[in-house]
Amino acid sequence: MPPTDPVIYRFYEILQVYGYPLKAVIHEKFGDGIMSAIDFTAKVDKIKKEDHEKVKITFEGKFLPYRKW
Repeated sequence: MPPTDPVIYRFYEILQVYGYPLKAVIHEKFGDGIMSAIDFTAKVDKIKKEDHEKVKITFEGKFLPYRKW
């Protein structure tokens, strides 16, 4: 069930639209693996434009390559 909070819903929506393309870029730049939540940080910045403000969100997570068992 989708979240009901408007801000959380936008994150949900962003991942629905951009999740697979972001995954493809990560695989292209790093190889097959994941961005882990180990040692994860997130940063939120305010970007001021002439007539509006924007939100800049940076996620930083450890890259873990897939390993065979």
